[in-house]
Amino acid sequence: MRRVMLGLTGLVVLSLLGGTVIAAEPTARIVTLGDSITKGVRTGVKQQETFAALLQAVLQEQGRDVEVTNVGIGGERTDQALKRLDKIIALKPGIVTVMYGTNDSYVDKGKTQSRITVDEYRENLMQIVKRLRKAGIQPVLMTEPRWGKTAGPNGVGEHPNLRLEKYVAACRKVAKKMEVPLVDHFQIWTDAETAGTTIGDWTTDQCHPNPEGHRHLNQAIVPVILTTLPADK
Repeated sequence: MRRVMLGLTGLVVLSLLGGTVIAAEPTARIVTLGDSITKGVRTGVKQQETFAALLQAVLQEQGRDVEVTNVGIGGERTDQALKRLDKIIALKPGIVTVMYGTNDSYVDKGKTQSRITVDEYRENLMQIVKRLRKAGIQPVLMTEPRWGKTAGPNGVGEHPNLRLEKYVAACRKVAKKMEVPLVDHFQIWTDAETAGTTIGDWTTDQCHPNPEGHRHLNQAIVPVILTTLPADK
């Protein structure tokens, strides 16, 4: 599993006796789990411009002792996330953000069905939440941002949002049923589009956020994370 560690914020203590360097553990570890939208880095988007990097920077600016680790993988679905969840748990985070749906819902060329059914997606999300909670980790569910208006059609000639909307609805239901904090990016981007914003301008390709898009994602995430963070040591 490839992961990007965005920084250790604990104090470095020098022992006067032995010169030993001890890095204090951060008060909170946050892991961002998801697909290429979470991974963020691509042509036009640097690592420090991703929402995960921005999240750490903003929280640290507010004086919070946090470390954010981005474990997003391009093309990933919820079933694949489940297969590597033990590795995520082994990182011992206090909070894990979970954002999937774009790949799960997509219909490939030559196919007639989404890569994963909405029922499978819902069940996978529930299992992710259950396993994280069992490990003492706070999950935060996030809906994917909507595609831009000029996104190309999927394998059956539909605009990708038509399928994605059903998975977004499922994510909301899981969050409500299991009482999980929710960051509803899809709704925020929908509201922006309704208000006249061309949300495609927040992306590199009508799907993946550009630096501006990542700033909007982070603006939505920060207040939810602040409600779940433990008090600093």
